[in-house]
Amino acid sequence: MSKTLVAYFSASGRTAEVAKTLATAAGADIYEIKPAVPYTKADLNWMDKKSRSSVEMSDKSSRPALADKSADIAGYDTILIGFPIWWYVAPTIINTFLESYDFSGKKIVLFATSGGSGFGKTVEGLKGSASPDTKIVEGRMLNGRLSESELKEWAESL
Repeated sequence: MSKTLVAYFSASGRTAEVAKTLATAAGADIYEIKPAVPYTKADLNWMDKKSRSSVEMSDKSSRPALADKSADIAGYDTILIGFPIWWYVAPTIINTFLESYDFSGKKIVLFATSGGSGFGKTVEGLKGSASPDTKIVEGRMLNGRLSESELKEWAESL
């Protein structure tokens, strides 16, 4: 088993594509963070204040349910967690994921995809959801078409 896990949430498929390439480049295992109820296109309409994603993101205590809790976190030293940036932070399902496992003593490196925004206050928004001794660091925005060799170089630098 690899000592590195790439765990990701992807609503539209873009983050999934990046995560799979990153896992291959890093020689890491991969795990998809899936919502119990998949997001529809209407759910993701950020211009509709009543859409599911808008409602979840406006409520900091929102914790969308996970489809499963089968990730074997204990076997990894480093977990790369990827997601799309929503409203300048991680989707609240990432908080659900962090609260569902024991990340004590682990290093979590974040990566994200976005149409234009950066990490914003993502790290601060996630720290309270993980064990106090979990190290969460801002990794990198992985937009565009990064080569496997670029991703391997980045993963090796962690």
